Amino acid sequence: MRIAISLAVLALAACSGEPSEEERRAAVAEVEANRTPAPETLVLETIGYPDIEANDLYGAGCNFAPDGGGMGAVAIAMAEEGYLKRKGEILTFAADSGSRELPYLARSRYDGKAYSFSLEVDDASEAPSGMETSDYSGELTVEDQYGGVVYQSTGIVQCGA
Repeated sequence: MRIAISLAVLALAACSGEPSEEERRAAVAEVEANRTPAPETLVLETIGYPDIEANDLYGAGCNFAPDGGGMGAVAIAMAEEGYLKRKGEILTFAADSGSRELPYLARSRYDGKAYSFSLEVDDASEAPSGMETSDYSGELTVEDQYGGVVYQSTGIVQCGA
């Protein structure tokens, strides 16, 4: 028993030594590398007709307009690409072909460089709104590159050609 206590004291003494400068720097570097910044709050802007015209965003798909935000779409989801507008710039996203297919070939998930977004549609809420369009209740969620939610809203998803 005395030997075990002596060994424990010696081991404790060996471990209690101050870390070297190199060990401190390595520890700080590891913490810095693994730090995930707090999610920002993303402000999406309406994608207007001038944006659609300037960026050739014509075709079948779905548009999302948030509750209380009027009829202006803040997201466009098409077969191959999706779009958001931030600080006056149209951001382009690739459709996740493995995600759920929405009406008019839109997808439920789109991935970009700094953000990704998902569009959920309540199929049971379908209401025809034009000759080739239907409105649905839905939700738009935008995540940053670390998976933090930076925008989330319910609203109207209009799908059509």
